[in-house]
This record gives sequence, C-alpha cells and structure tokens, in this order.
Amino acid sequence: MLKRRKLSSDLLLIIIFIILANTFVLIPSLSATIIRAVLGLPLVLFLPGYALIAALFPARSDLDGIERTALSFRLSIAVIPLIGLGLNYTPWGIRLLPILISLSGLAFFMCVLTYLRRAKLPETDAFEVPFREMTLSLKDEILDKSESKLDKTVTIIPGLSILLSVATLFYVVVTPKEEEHCTELYILGPEGMADNYPTNYTLGENGTVIVGIVNHEYRLVNYTMEVRLQNRSLPLPENQRQVSLDHNETWEEPVTIAPSFEGNNMKLGFLLYNESEKNIPYRDLHLWINVSEAK
Repeated sequence: MLKRRKLSSDLLLIIIFIILANTFVLIPSLSATIIRAVLGLPLVLFLPGYALIAALFPARSDLDGIERTALSFRLSIAVIPLIGLGLNYTPWGIRLLPILISLSGLAFFMCVLTYLRRAKLPETDAFEVPFREMTLSLKDEILDKSESKLDKTVTIIPGLSILLSVATLFYVVVTPKEEEHCTELYILGPEGMADNYPTNYTLGENGTVIVGIVNHEYRLVNYTMEVRLQNRSLPLPENQRQVSLDHNETWEEPVTIAPSFEGNNMKLGFLLYNESEKNIPYRDLHLWINVSEAK
C-alpha cells in the first residue's frame, strides 16, 4: 500500500526552481535580468537529468551522490536534443515557450514519479539529499575547537575554491561579451519548422515561408531585406523591406513568394543588408525552387 510521505527536500527544491525559472523567463520585466540566465542554466543542464535519475533510482543504495550528480548532467545534455527533435515535428516548433514547457513538464512529471516510487520504499531506504546532515557537519568542522587553525584552513579552502569556481562559471556564461556582434537570419517552412519548404510553384501561384531576423549587435540596427529569384528582385511589402530592431529583438513574419517566370532549379535568395553596407549583403540564405507553366 502506498504510504503518504512528506515531499523530500530535493524534489521540493526542484519544483520551486522550476516555478522561479518560468517566472523569470515569461514575465517581460524580469526576463531582461541576469537572474533569468542563472535560473535557466540549471533548468537546462541539470534538473531534467536529476529528476529522471531520481525516478529511475529511488533507493538510497542504487547510486551514490557523485554518480547521481554526474549522470544528471549527462542525461540533461542528452535529453535536450531529443526534445528539440520532437518539437521540430510539432506545430509549435523549436521556440522558447515550447522548449520551456517541455523541460519544465518533464522535470515536474519525473518529480511526481519519484515521489510515488520513493513512497513505496521504507523511509530509511528512500534516497534523499541530506541537506541537514551536510549543514551540521560543515558547522561542526568550522566550530570544532580541537582542530588547529591550519587544519580548519585546509578543510575550508577546498570548499571555498569550489564555490568560487561555480560562481566564476556562472559569471562567464551569463555575462554577454559585447565584442561578439552578430545578426541571425533564418528561414522556416509555412508551419514554422525548419522543414517542408515550398520549392515547387506554378506560374501565377504564391508560396509562403517564414523569415526571421534576430539582432545581437548591441545597438539599434536598420535592416533592408531583399528577395531575389535568379538575381531578379521580387516585390515585398514596405514593412518587410525595411526592418528596425533593437539589441536582442526578433522580427519573424511570413513572406509571400510570387515567382514571375518559370524555370527549374532556380536560386531563390534572401538578402539582408545593414545600414552601414548597402551593396553587399550582411547575411544571405537561399532555397532552390522550380516554377512550371500553368496548365
């Protein structure tokens, strides 16, 4: 019979972490802060793997702490590409919100499964991170008067070194490097996925692709976009020809392709110019299309 048991501290921390990470990602006023990156990194690199390991190995004797930690990082890194691959074949595509919901949902579901599996075990056999014991042990080590100052220093320095290394890693990851200026240009199919591009047209009919531009230039940039078929410009609305984006701002809209002549294996180019260079494309992509005569 399933025993009712208090939610263990590690699972409670995971749930709180998921809620905080979602809050700082989804609320616009909070998403621009550094806390978003600090919370987002563990959600991507550690928590899904830890929750999965906890569900697979609920007993204390299954794995030790070091093995659980190492496997948590490895499984998290392995799960992310699988989630991305699955989302690419859904109507939602590989976007921030679907990825966030998928990761959070996976971690939360595994927490529930872990709770149910641990509840079937004797309380002394179920795994739980011994936060209280670790804190008391550290306190005793620091306050133990029987040890010399040299022994205490040797004990404390490795721990401080680990904390400093983790803090340095977070700082390096979450602090943007302003010298790395770039602009992203991408094309998606009509369903918002990197697949199923319209490549076969009938003269007089239109096709649609989704074009996205992301500004990482650390300044406001005025872009000019041009679509060419075999080096001949195709008409675009004014709001698609001229696009102004601030730093970290994204523009993504469906673009209608209306070929005006027929041919096979023709180059359909998407050229993006910035304000400093009007003649040479700053970014460019292309598709190969066929246009047949209307019957």
